[in-house]
Amino acid sequence: MNIRSLTRGDGVVIGAAVLLFIASFLNLSSVAGYDLDVNAWDSLGLGLGIYMGGVIGAVLIVLNRCLPQPRKIAGLDLGTVGVAFTVLAAWSLFWSLVDPGERTDAGSGLILGFIAALLLAAAAIATPLVGALQAALVPAPGPAAPQPYGAQPPGGYGYPGAGAPQPGQPYGGQPQPTPPFNAAQQAGQPQPGQPAPAASDFSPFWFAVPVPRPLFAEDGSQTPIAELAPGTWYLAVEQRGPALVAQTQDGRRGVLQDTSGIQRG
Repeated sequence: MNIRSLTRGDGVVIGAAVLLFIASFLNLSSVAGYDLDVNAWDSLGLGLGIYMGGVIGAVLIVLNRCLPQPRKIAGLDLGTVGVAFTVLAAWSLFWSLVDPGERTDAGSGLILGFIAALLLAAAAIATPLVGALQAALVPAPGPAAPQPYGAQPPGGYGYPGAGAPQPGQPYGGQPQPTPPFNAAQQAGQPQPGQPAPAASDFSPFWFAVPVPRPLFAEDGSQTPIAELAPGTWYLAVEQRGPALVAQTQDGRRGVLQDTSGIQRG
C-alpha cells in the first residue's frame, strides 16, 4: 500500500468520514416538551446502516486508492462500491432531516451527519472529475540537489561511500588513475587497437507521474502489471520510442506508455 497515492479529494473523504462518525454519537432529535438523549446508535439500522455505511464507503475509496492495482467486488470496482455507499448515506440522511417526525426537531447529530455525508459523497464523486482534487495529498520528496559545477558525480546508485576521496588523494583533487594489476580487472575494457563501445544517449532518471497511470508488461501485452501513483518517484531505465521502461520500488519493470506531463527528478 502506498499512501503517497492519496489525493486531496481523498483527504476530504477521510475528513468527512471522521466528521460523520463523530455525528453518530451526538443527539439525534428532540421532541417538543421532552429532553431526549438519543443518538444514532440507539437504532442499529441508523447507526450501522446509514452512518457507518458512509464511513465504510470512505474506507473502500481510500483503500482502493492505496492498493497497487484496483480490486473488484462482484465485478464492481472497489472505489465504485464505496462511492455508492456514500451516496446512499447522504440520500437517507437528507430525508431523515426533511421529515424527522411529528413534533420532532432534528438534533445536532442529524444535522451534522447530513452535512458530513453530503460532503463525503460530493468529494467521492468529484475527485476523478476535478483536477484540483487530483493533486497529491502528501507531496513527494524532492530529488537530490544537483552537484555543483565541477564536482565529481557519485560512483553509482546505491554505492556506499561513493564520491568520497580515496586514500592518498587530496581533498578536492582529481582521482589519480591506477594501473591494472591483473587481467581480470581489464575484462570488459577495450584493448588497444579495438574501437571503444558507443555510448548510449539515454541515462536513467527519476520521475513522478501527475495522475495514476498503468504500467504494462515489457512483452507488449496490454495487461497492467502495476499502477504508478502520483507523489512517488520511479526510475526510468530505458526509453522505447515515446514510452519509458520504468522500475517500481519493489523491483518490478514495465512499460509506461503515457509519459505526458511527467516530472523529472
